Amino acid sequence: MRVHTSPTSTTKAENTGVSLYAGRMSRRPKMHRGVRDLSIREKAYLYIQQLIANGTLEAGGGISELMLAKELGSSRTPVREAMNQLAAEGLLAQSPGGGMVVAQLTREDIIELYEMREALEVYAVDKVARVPMRLADKDRLQNLVDEILKLEKELERSKKSSLDAKQMERFIGCDLGFHALLMSMTHNSRLQKIINDTRLLISIFAIHRGGHDTATLKSIRNYHQIVLDAVVNQDSATAMRGLAEHIQASQRERLNEYDHWKRESSLSRSVPVFFDIHKMAPTT
Repeated sequence: MRVHTSPTSTTKAENTGVSLYAGRMSRRPKMHRGVRDLSIREKAYLYIQQLIANGTLEAGGGISELMLAKELGSSRTPVREAMNQLAAEGLLAQSPGGGMVVAQLTREDIIELYEMREALEVYAVDKVARVPMRLADKDRLQNLVDEILKLEKELERSKKSSLDAKQMERFIGCDLGFHALLMSMTHNSRLQKIINDTRLLISIFAIHRGGHDTATLKSIRNYHQIVLDAVVNQDSATAMRGLAEHIQASQRERLNEYDHWKRESSLSRSVPVFFDIHKMAPTT
């Protein structure tokens, strides 16, 4: 993976690690009851993953080993070990000035990750569709599909063009929950981990996106319903085709967002500050 780092953000990471994300720590994840039985290194690993997934630690931003150790109430050694593991998996990268930063994806990275995700999830759904689905699992998946419909209706009633931040959090929970539950039915823990890690890497860039509009929500809900119905009917061909089209549509959306983000970033670097449109407003 080709990782780009920002010299400015790296310097800040070394000099003032606490300031990088202390202001966002109200979003820090809470440890669930089952996590208490894990080792300190495993807790640190999951904790940093969650900080990256929810955007508290942003792409290209530095990470304070000391701050994380304080948050977890541990020494720096298990935190360092967890960071090294995440670096090996591509989530973190060594910065030129020392220390680590959150990986920053290139366009090629996004394409490769989606290709991997499509290959693995389509294989998994074929496997899942070949055996009868339990009624309890069907109901849970249908509830996740129906929650997206609720968001559609909320958005229509509000007359707004897109979901707000809290609604997007609910959507992401439904979307991730649907795919994670479906993949768990393979009963293949190694496959699930690779898929989850791939989705987490994609989410590093996805945190730049705004809220979904009604058309996007409807499209995603329809794809989920098609896949669910096909799996319930043990129609593996339809399930595989529906999931592949769904992932390809998501890839196109991420690439469009990436291209827009790159254009905006390039423009902001090339246009001098004194051309700020707000500063050019006429005086009275």
